[in-house]
Amino acid sequence: MCQLLGMNCNVPTDICFSFEGFHRRGGSTDVHADGWGIAFFEGPGCRLFLDSKPAVESPIAELVRNYPIRSMNVIAHIRKATKGVVALENTHPFVRELWGRYWLFAHNGTLENFAPVLAGFYNPVGTTDSERAFCYMLERLRQRFPVEQPSLNDCFAAVHEITNELARKGRFNYLLSNGEYLIAHCADKLCYIMRHAPFAPAHLIDQDVTVDFSALTTPQDKVAVIATTPLTDNETWTEMRPGQLLAFQHGDAVLSA
Repeated sequence: MCQLLGMNCNVPTDICFSFEGFHRRGGSTDVHADGWGIAFFEGPGCRLFLDSKPAVESPIAELVRNYPIRSMNVIAHIRKATKGVVALENTHPFVRELWGRYWLFAHNGTLENFAPVLAGFYNPVGTTDSERAFCYMLERLRQRFPVEQPSLNDCFAAVHEITNELARKGRFNYLLSNGEYLIAHCADKLCYIMRHAPFAPAHLIDQDVTVDFSALTTPQDKVAVIATTPLTDNETWTEMRPGQLLAFQHGDAVLSA
């Protein structure tokens, strides 16, 4: 099973602490050794780092660990290949443009017998069911809202409808973001934590590292972290229920279905 990591904040924040533990699952504390990727939104722009090497062996992962890029929306993925060979083009997150914004998508699971005919606006480069699902989702959204980006409420309702359709094809845990908000869907395993004042120390599960967030934040900061399984062992993570869809904005869970 692949591993997902997302972060949504109300101020630009670095993900170094969470990534420190998360990347260990790419070949050290877990068996996900078929590539990894991470993407950071910075305003409308997006930094994307991908590698088909295991995360614990990747020089690019080492760069990210020591490069405190600050972002309000981040998506990361560690791959365990089920559909498609181990190759850079099959590495998540995937990125496309819609309504003049970049959109990011990462998926954990497998969709069976999934081969929709695409209209041609979005086509997969690689051979994964995940990238094809992302292209299909964006095509459906473009068909529904052909001119401009809808409100978050309207977009969330459309994404919910498309998600329910695709979830009938198999396991469809995913993270989706356009840099303004982050949407998470739980098929069977996804959890989150929302950190806000008063901040406290947190200790990683995958590595003996502790950070005191009270020394690194202001009382106004809000940070939501979403992961396949909890990253820390001294905080209370909330498990999403199977089939639940959540939208996070400014470090809060703002919509649920």
